[in-house]
Amino acid sequence: MVKATKPADLRAKTPDELEARLVELKREQLNLRFQQATGQTEAQSRMRAVRREIARIKTIAVQNAKTAAGAKTSAANA
Repeated sequence: MVKATKPADLRAKTPDELEARLVELKREQLNLRFQQATGQTEAQSRMRAVRREIARIKTIAVQNAKTAAGAKTSAANA
């Protein structure tokens, strides 16, 4: 079983790396859904882990965007 990525590790990644990981996880989620629909799912808990990791990546991406926007705003006001 693949361990979930820790938030600190995700924060250290660039936006492009986060986007690539997100695409990879969404593809895995799709494959898991197909496996479940056909009755071939072996790792039921992996679906939950993938869904949570997708949410974790999206949350950190939004946080990074807000931080960058705040930095631009404060630099413009200075």
